[in-house]
Amino acid sequence: MICVRELYKSYGKKVAVSGLSFAVEPGQVLGLVGPNGAGKTTTLQVLSGILPGTHEEMTIGGFDVIRQPIQAKKLLAFVPDEPMLFDLLTVWEHFRYIAAAYDVKDYKPKAEALLEQFELADLRNTLTSELSRGMKQRLSLCLAYLHDPKAILLDEPLTGIDPRGIRTAKDTLKQHAANGAAIILSSHLLDIVEDVCTHLLILQEGQSVFFGSLDEAREKYKTFDGEASLEDAFLRATSENGIPQQGK
Repeated sequence: MICVRELYKSYGKKVAVSGLSFAVEPGQVLGLVGPNGAGKTTTLQVLSGILPGTHEEMTIGGFDVIRQPIQAKKLLAFVPDEPMLFDLLTVWEHFRYIAAAYDVKDYKPKAEALLEQFELADLRNTLTSELSRGMKQRLSLCLAYLHDPKAILLDEPLTGIDPRGIRTAKDTLKQHAANGAAIILSSHLLDIVEDVCTHLLILQEGQSVFFGSLDEAREKYKTFDGEASLEDAFLRATSENGIPQQGK
């Protein structure tokens, strides 16, 4: 569903992503993790078509993101780290806008169900400028799900959301994966990545230092006692010679 081969992105002389290759199949949830500045957000923005980049292949559902952007983006939903909403539109008007943009017929029942699921029903007539950060993030997730995307990209989507909202967000991600969506979740919250994701891509200075299943990560980076948490795997993968460096 999502295929990337030899992706590169630079800002002037600074290389943000270098030779990145990975794939996410239907039903898989890929955890995209790495230190600050590792290239996670850049990778998602290039894949979503927001930023230009160079690559050998970058497709969603078989459609090239650059050469066939309309077909690719019809299959895609992207939730950025900062909610991208219109301050002068109400919550419900955002649903109307997304429904029109993606040609979603009879969207109202699904929009109502999403509002109830994310506990936003009482705010349907509220301007988004009046919402808290967590409410905006929950609304962004609702809007992403409205057109039943087959590929979902999420960049720190749980920032500002309370524990109840986080549980709802995790459950909906798992449900969309079970229904065949390919999902990429970028997050610093490794416990959530471990709970939700089936696969892992660890970035370090724009390059992949590990790509595989969570079980493969635990096996590769297990400690002397034969056990490894996702945190252990992350620290070993992003440290020199595979040895965690204190204070880094």
